[in-house]
Amino acid sequence: MSGARPRSLRWRLLAATLAAAAAALALAGVVLAGLFRAEVLRQFDAALTAQLDQVTARLEFDAEGRPRLEAATLSDPRWSRPYSGLYWQVDRRGPREQAAVLRSRSLWDAALTAPADELPAAAVHVHEIPGPAGTRLRLVERTVRAPVEQQAADEPAWRLLVAADLGETQAAIGRFNGVLAASLAVLLALLGAAAWWQVRVGLAPLGRLRGALARLREGQAARLEGRFPAEVQGLVDDFNAVLARNTAVVERARTQAGNLAHALKTPLATLLQAAEAAPTRPQALAELPHTVREQVVQARRHVDWHLARARAAAAQGLPGTRTEAVPVLEGLARAMRRLHAARGLEITVDGAGAGPAFAGESQDLHEMLGNLMDNACQWARARVGVHAGAVADGAAARGPRLHIVIDDDGPGIPEAQRAQALARGGRLDESAPGSGLGLAIVQELAALYGGRLGLQPSPWGGLRAVLELPAAPAASAAAAAPAAPPSARGG
Repeated sequence: MSGARPRSLRWRLLAATLAAAAAALALAGVVLAGLFRAEVLRQFDAALTAQLDQVTARLEFDAEGRPRLEAATLSDPRWSRPYSGLYWQVDRRGPREQAAVLRSRSLWDAALTAPADELPAAAVHVHEIPGPAGTRLRLVERTVRAPVEQQAADEPAWRLLVAADLGETQAAIGRFNGVLAASLAVLLALLGAAAWWQVRVGLAPLGRLRGALARLREGQAARLEGRFPAEVQGLVDDFNAVLARNTAVVERARTQAGNLAHALKTPLATLLQAAEAAPTRPQALAELPHTVREQVVQARRHVDWHLARARAAAAQGLPGTRTEAVPVLEGLARAMRRLHAARGLEITVDGAGAGPAFAGESQDLHEMLGNLMDNACQWARARVGVHAGAVADGAAARGPRLHIVIDDDGPGIPEAQRAQALARGGRLDESAPGSGLGLAIVQELAALYGGRLGLQPSPWGGLRAVLELPAAPAASAAAAAPAAPPSARGG
């Protein structure tokens, strides 16, 4: 348990809160204690200065300039009580410096010893000095001179000292500091309790989230359920979206596996029937190689189709996937020229702007464009034209779109038969080679990426295949301008 606490979010928050609160309260305590002490000493010094003013007012000088002070004229009785804690003293300054020329009866046989410093006339200095019986005194002093008519020849200056015991004041400061420390400790405890409660309430949604995860793990729920704060709800929604995506992927995988198994049943049954008939029928034995080749090609096309669907479904929505369309089209055009070299087909590729890009896997784009261009070249009489461009889509959620238009000058497809041409296994001409899956694969892959395939009459008299796919963001910040329509090309 002790090893888990440092990794606990609750303990981290509590420790951080208590550390911050303790530091703040300690600083507040130091500041408050300092302010209280400064204020108490200020008032103490003000009272001492008032006593110094009284002593100064009662000080007189004789004809020879010597000071005298009648103790009876001072109002505070502590001046006359030995070691009462309130003292005054007069020192002589000058060439014949003398301490304790006059002093209060409260000093008895002791004397005040103040630090040696120069005092301007009427200025008051404050010191802390040791006093009688080990006490600590607060002392104020000023320098005075006798009237001009009473000054002696050497014109001495007289230093008036008034001091008071700091014991009671220091005791009051100590009591205040004790009460302050106890109060701050209680406040820290209350803040700690409040922080603990706040952390408990604040982290309660995480406990509910852990419970929801436990129910999900135990199979009691298919998604995270419950109401959570806004700071946690986004995570819950994202996690549920991942769960939904994984569920969809599993369902698609099961469906595709079933479809593939169903699609392979016919070729496998045909091969099994041919193999069983070959030993007993010479004609069946002679047809066996052709049957095997035909059914293997059919099975391979089915496998390729389902693999393409699976790959596109897995790649759908992956961020950062980008495939330049024009290089793919140019590469396919070179391959088609070599493949149909005997027919002398003219195959042109036109890419708008800097080159539109497909927001998907390169293999899927090759699969779709290869099927479309191969279909166009099979039926074209003399030429095939390809135009690629990016257009801005009106729906903000769809983003920019990639349009690829493939025209041929072949016989074309009547409008009534275009839906059949896009169906799985739909073949309009049984004499032509193929399985009827090419256009269906293109339509299926485009749909998985959120695109579509359309068949239209071409301005050249043949068929126009319009493939719309999601476009990757352009390298520059400028919005893609609509590409010129392919029908603007010379026919």
